[in-house]
Amino acid sequence: MNRQQLARLLMAACDVTKDPEVLVMGSQAVLGTWDEDELPPEATASMEVGIAFLDDGPDRKKADMVEGAIGELSQMHAAEGIYAEGISVSTSILPDGWQARLRTWGLASSAPARPLFLEPHDLCVAKLMAGREKDYEFVGALISAAMVQPRIIEERLAMLSTETHKVAIARALRFVQRSVSAPDRRPPA
Repeated sequence: MNRQQLARLLMAACDVTKDPEVLVMGSQAVLGTWDEDELPPEATASMEVGIAFLDDGPDRKKADMVEGAIGELSQMHAAEGIYAEGISVSTSILPDGWQARLRTWGLASSAPARPLFLEPHDLCVAKLMAGREKDYEFVGALISAAMVQPRIIEERLAMLSTETHKVAIARALRFVQRSVSAPDRRPPA
């Protein structure tokens, strides 16, 4: 996905929900910080974007509206090959203070949406905590390309509740440490 494709999805999400504050939480949140030409191919390979709303209630009404209108198998997906997954903010495991670190962009093509993006290190934490192979590949690619700093990822992992997420945090820390010494992007056992 590139920034223009993302901008179209953000504009459509805003139109469907009538909420201009659209939060990009999936891997494509990196496009809020960097242009696709600056990123490794693994970082922009996904054709879906995880979209949430800070004020979406427990019923996930806005997320469901996005899913129905521009989600997988929608007309937009069929026509352009891109789609949005409506998600809840609570879907991701994020470090303390993540909301204060949200980013935005000045791309007018997403107007009237005012997109917010997870800061790259917070995004890496969320991806590592999800623990899927594609998430490890994504984070490994950003580390290898020096787009993110392993030390900051480790610091952010330390902000998580160790009791609740002890095993996942340990696995994520092993991956980050191994990525620095030998860039093998497979998840640790």
